[in-house]
Amino acid sequence: MKKYIAFLTLAFLFAGHAQADYTQQEQQNKRNVLEFFEQGLNQKNFDKAALYLGERYVEHNPSGEDGPEGFRKFVSFLKQHFPDSKSEVKQVFVDGDIVILHVKNTGRGEGVTLAIIEIFRLENGKIVEHWDAIQTVPEKAANANGMFPGD
Repeated sequence: MKKYIAFLTLAFLFAGHAQADYTQQEQQNKRNVLEFFEQGLNQKNFDKAALYLGERYVEHNPSGEDGPEGFRKFVSFLKQHFPDSKSEVKQVFVDGDIVILHVKNTGRGEGVTLAIIEIFRLENGKIVEHWDAIQTVPEKAANANGMFPGD
């Protein structure tokens, strides 16, 4: 039990230290992106997600349109076609105005899990640009490493 408590204490200290290494703006960028992501992709609530968008929004996914209206259409598409879609953020990386999410997505097809890298660029704490790379998690892999931390 003592080893477990010591481990938790160290994990807590290192987690706090890692967060402290981020500037105040980086911490805010991280919070903004996570809330935008939760509201837009999981809750499918465009109005709440839109609070985190800049006036201009450049979309690099070839299936999506630019601008907040393009994101509104995407949220509507998710609501209509994939109401049970759920995205779990597994890792977050922040570097200045760039926030990167490593995401595990389910609910877009029977038995289908997607591994997604989401990249957001912010200006003054607002999301102004987005890229993503999406890969289906295979049933069998050539290794036993898993595609997400802890798998």
